[in-house]
Amino acid sequence: MSASIIDVQEFINSRPFGPFQIAVLTLCFLVVAADGFDTAAVGFIAPALRAQWNLSPTQLAPLFGAGLFGLMAGAFLFGPLADRVGRKAVLILATVGFGVACIASTSASSIETLTIWRFITGIGLGGAMPAAITLTSEYCPERNRSFLVTLMFCGFTIGGALGGLAAVGIIASYGWQGVFVLGGALPIILAAVLAALLPESVRYLALKGDRDARIAAILRRIDPRAALDGAHFTGVRKIEGSPIRQLFTRDLMTGTVLLWLSFFMSLLVFYLLTSWLPTLLNTVGKTPQEAALIALVLPIGSTVGAILIGLLMDRFAPHYVLACSYALAAVFIVTLGMSTSMPWLLIVAVFGAGFGTGGSQVGINALAAAFYPTSNRATGVSWANAVGRTGSVLGSMAGGYLLHIGWGLATVFAVAAIPALLAGIGMYAKGRLRSQSSATPAAALSTAGV
Repeated sequence: MSASIIDVQEFINSRPFGPFQIAVLTLCFLVVAADGFDTAAVGFIAPALRAQWNLSPTQLAPLFGAGLFGLMAGAFLFGPLADRVGRKAVLILATVGFGVACIASTSASSIETLTIWRFITGIGLGGAMPAAITLTSEYCPERNRSFLVTLMFCGFTIGGALGGLAAVGIIASYGWQGVFVLGGALPIILAAVLAALLPESVRYLALKGDRDARIAAILRRIDPRAALDGAHFTGVRKIEGSPIRQLFTRDLMTGTVLLWLSFFMSLLVFYLLTSWLPTLLNTVGKTPQEAALIALVLPIGSTVGAILIGLLMDRFAPHYVLACSYALAAVFIVTLGMSTSMPWLLIVAVFGAGFGTGGSQVGINALAAAFYPTSNRATGVSWANAVGRTGSVLGSMAGGYLLHIGWGLATVFAVAAIPALLAGIGMYAKGRLRSQSSATPAAALSTAGV
């Protein structure tokens, strides 16, 4: 009797999302939470650094920028590596890397040295997040992939929020170094757990070939009753060329450019808001405490938006869901500038801006993971994030410039709404492209994330 041939994605699609896959999602959630904790940590220690080293805001600025540049470099570096050597190995390497660099940051005795360590830490952070997104997506049934990936990604905002809560007590008792010790120890411990418990992607193994026994052992953990003895596993299309070159093939190039446009604009406006919203509110009479409390509504809106947008993306055309959510974000951002005298409307506007920007940013990561084929999925997700990080750097700088030229708050937020609109236009255009090309076999395969 000839050996059976099993499509690994059809196997996953035909089974419930069970305990084994929940464990994979949870482990990736913890990596992203550690990532969020560490990314947010520098913001929470900044006042302590400023007091200890007598720093000006201008001297602190490179510290923030170094982490963002490191994230960009890590995304460019680790994505192609994950498509070459595997998602698990890169995830562990990046997690250990940012953990060790975070602990090493405690040795810094000057802002210049700490800035260098933040860049190195950012490299690890930039590699861990896309690898976690890719691995999670490749264990999800297609019917609810967007929701599950966005649920996993919520670890980033939760980790950042927990980092803020922890930092208050740690700094008081152990100084700013204590925050970095905790932020480094957690990912190092987690990396050991990943090495012991996290499986490699079965889609990646099927792509590499000659891994049938290993794939069968993993798939039995999804369905112990499945008849897998002697099976050959397929369903992943091999594409010629390097993972980077594949981004610019005829089937993927236009979609890649539109994704990059949306990532760039999305992260530009998101980081402009997260970096400068409290300061902008302070310029119109809000006390620092009031501005900080109002700004806390932004990540809450982002988390709620990510979950709801993920659910909608699984039920309706995902590109159009994202286009609408970015357009909604633009409306709420404009409303921000006109509602400073109405506290209730201001809070609603901040929540809506977070819902549409942060929520859509999580959703677009899930879209990127579904768009690219297995052969260059990690590269596609990570390079889209890397391009987006250039937008985050610009966004973190733009707020200072807009304050410097003296524009009113209504004008500032009206300008800030433009990138959100452009991100929505990019998603709408990509959705139209997807609709027009779905009848073409090659294009249908490429946009199905084979």
